[in-house]
Amino acid sequence: MIGQGRHANDAARLFDELLVTLVQAGDRSAAERLAARWQPRLARTARRLLADDELARVAVQECWLAILRGIGTLRDPARFAPWAFGILHRKCVDRIRARQAIRSSSGEMTTEPGSVSQTDDGIAIRQAFALLPANQRLAAQLFFVEGLTLAEIAEVQQVPLGTAKTRLFHARRRLKQVLAENPQGDVT
Repeated sequence: MIGQGRHANDAARLFDELLVTLVQAGDRSAAERLAARWQPRLARTARRLLADDELARVAVQECWLAILRGIGTLRDPARFAPWAFGILHRKCVDRIRARQAIRSSSGEMTTEPGSVSQTDDGIAIRQAFALLPANQRLAAQLFFVEGLTLAEIAEVQQVPLGTAKTRLFHARRRLKQVLAENPQGDVT
């Protein structure tokens, strides 16, 4: 059973490589297919990082513009996932900085909760993720939700492999602790 999941994941990566190669050759339908496959993953990660649906939507749109402009420079189509998530990470950081600048200039100090309705387990996990420092939250999101390898996470975060391992270790430990202490989702 485990081997079948790995095989499906390998097949999906190979299909993504093919789509990237076709996009680089100018195939518009391949670009649309690639966007359809990756839009949900990028949007989910952006929402997790930004905790705001509108900011996430803007960051993902900017990410796609950068991806489509720069895909010709991607030398290895197998590196699409970390490359795309790296672009998304930078766009999310830009959105966070812009939001902080607006808040500091207006004196606003409140944070906005996410507007996504979820089950109790989903709420508990989302709240536990929100308690993580940003670098650990991104590492955990990319590993647990998006299935990236440690090497790819290190590439996205532009850190050494050991740093990515440490971030994931601490994130996993903190998530486990928070969820064990508050199984009903009351982690505020």
